Amino acid sequence: MFKASLRHITKPLCCTALAAGVVTGAQAGTLSIGHTTWVGYGTLYLARDLGFFKEQGLDVELTTMEEASMYMAAQASGQLSGSASTIDEVLKYRSGEFCFKAVAALDDSYGGDGVLVSDKVTSLKELKGQSVAVNEGSVSQFWLSYLLKRNGMSMADLDVQNMTADDAATAFIAGRVPAAVTWEPHLSMVRQKGEGKVLIDSTETPGVIVDVVALSCDVIEKQPEDVKALVKGLYKAVQFTRDNPEKAHEIMAKGVGGYLSDPAELANAAKGVRFYDQAMSETLLGTPGKPGQIQEVIRLANETWSSLQGKPFAVSYDDLVDTRFVTP
Repeated sequence: MFKASLRHITKPLCCTALAAGVVTGAQAGTLSIGHTTWVGYGTLYLARDLGFFKEQGLDVELTTMEEASMYMAAQASGQLSGSASTIDEVLKYRSGEFCFKAVAALDDSYGGDGVLVSDKVTSLKELKGQSVAVNEGSVSQFWLSYLLKRNGMSMADLDVQNMTADDAATAFIAGRVPAAVTWEPHLSMVRQKGEGKVLIDSTETPGVIVDVVALSCDVIEKQPEDVKALVKGLYKAVQFTRDNPEKAHEIMAKGVGGYLSDPAELANAAKGVRFYDQAMSETLLGTPGKPGQIQEVIRLANETWSSLQGKPFAVSYDDLVDTRFVTP
């Protein structure tokens, strides 16, 4: 049986769709962050529970919400300082009315996302006209659209079956769809069972599915020292993960919980992501006066979501990224 692994399930932003129990507003010395259940957010819990934030004078409150619309609504209304999400997801909610910017890179998917197909399929082009299960409006659709474009195709070439990543994997294994876009632990399960295969995974697209911490602009301006403390704590957590992986995975599992509450499950999921240290963050996000590689992902996200959702997205790099804190 598959364990639920909700990641970025999206619905239109509605500021009344707030999670019960989220009551923290902006206050010096505290940052409140909403997120879904995802291994890449483990370093937030690691830095919190090992006191890496605290030693910088910062308290970080973490709240799990399994829909992007809920934590974005809470952030927009001031009940959360920020959110942990993919950069393409943040972009969809950024506007003149709702101002938030990425201040830290957390991870990118590096094998954690993939396309499941039958053993006979050798390329994405062979899926033309076929049913493909994918969660519309999610990072999975964003990534699939990117893959298709690299192969001279578009979503219009597929018979899209809208399902969550979990349901897509279940439908594929049951033989109800010939292809599915999903993520771990489903990719490993298919590999272990030998019933079908992973045609392509995100090791082939580094830096495309990127998770960041995006804080509200007023929080950034009013609490710059807290933002610095957040970034320093995260960098220290990444180093701890490299030096003490087993202990790190144990602490992360307890904090992240859900389908990752077993340290072994979290450790396996962690193989499919790259946690961002300072050097990686500087390359991705950039530094003051030197834009980072993420500007290409932002361009891609604007183009992709404009096409998929039939309305213009034109969020700039400067709109979406604040590089002042990348180098503490």
